[in-house]
Amino acid sequence: MKIGDLAKATGTQAETIRYYEREGLLPEPARTESNYRRYGDEHLRRLAFIRRCRSLDMTLDEIRALLRFKEDPSAHCVEVNELIDEHMEHVAERIRELKKLQAELRELRSQCDAAGASCGILDTLDRGARGASKGRGAQRSHVGSSHRH
Repeated sequence: MKIGDLAKATGTQAETIRYYEREGLLPEPARTESNYRRYGDEHLRRLAFIRRCRSLDMTLDEIRALLRFKEDPSAHCVEVNELIDEHMEHVAERIRELKKLQAELRELRSQCDAAGASCGILDTLDRGARGASKGRGAQRSHVGSSHRH
């Protein structure tokens, strides 16, 4: 099958498939005489595995490790369990960060007095922005900033 067929079959964009190839997650496909990529069932199964791992928010390095374990008949579940345990801790940390973000947003929302002449939320954000611009070296609090790639 061509890359468009693989993309359609897995719900993956062609550019993402090429990216996974460059990153070594998908093996290099055979080429037709006209130099089109030709994918087989192995690519389809492997891409489905990668997509499932990505849906669990796993990093490419974690997926690489799982693929190595999957391909190695002598691999032990202990190593896979350790990888999953580490990933669960990462997820737990992100949940803590998201709960903190939610509390900050609730506090910000409480600044609103709809009947007032000015918007309390915008005023609070403006004060925070001015404070951040004075101390340019200050760290930003942003949940997405800790996300691993």
